[in-house]
Amino acid sequence: MAGTRRAIDGPRRRRRDRHGRGLRGPLLPSTVPGARTRAERFDDLVLDAVELLERRWAEDLAGVEFAVEDVPPSDPAPWEEGGVPMGRLFPADGSSPPRVVVYRRPLETRAQEGELEDLVADVVVEQVAHLLNLTPEEVDPRYRGD
Repeated sequence: MAGTRRAIDGPRRRRRDRHGRGLRGPLLPSTVPGARTRAERFDDLVLDAVELLERRWAEDLAGVEFAVEDVPPSDPAPWEEGGVPMGRLFPADGSSPPRVVVYRRPLETRAQEGELEDLVADVVVEQVAHLLNLTPEEVDPRYRGD
């Protein structure tokens, strides 16, 4: 078989992709932070609001869990009238601690340009106030309520 050359020890290795360019490297250098998604930025807003409250109410919020979910479940709680909830408090139940859940999509939909941070903070304050059996203004004097 003259003119035919074949590797005997195994399949041929490709050194280039199908377009003839070399292998691709990383999209971003390891020293540059990648772009954050809307959900990650929203999580950061909730964490910032919780950190501000924990400075003042650290002892009262010691066992409380805070969470973010995209949308509320379709079954409303008995005390929720009409509209879509933006946050919900789940009281302690047996071995599970109290839990404050903030719903991302309803808040993003309701927030006007540039006011998402304030709206998130207000919802967190309202839920913590409900948990501590206080008014939102007592929990955080910056509460603006709507």
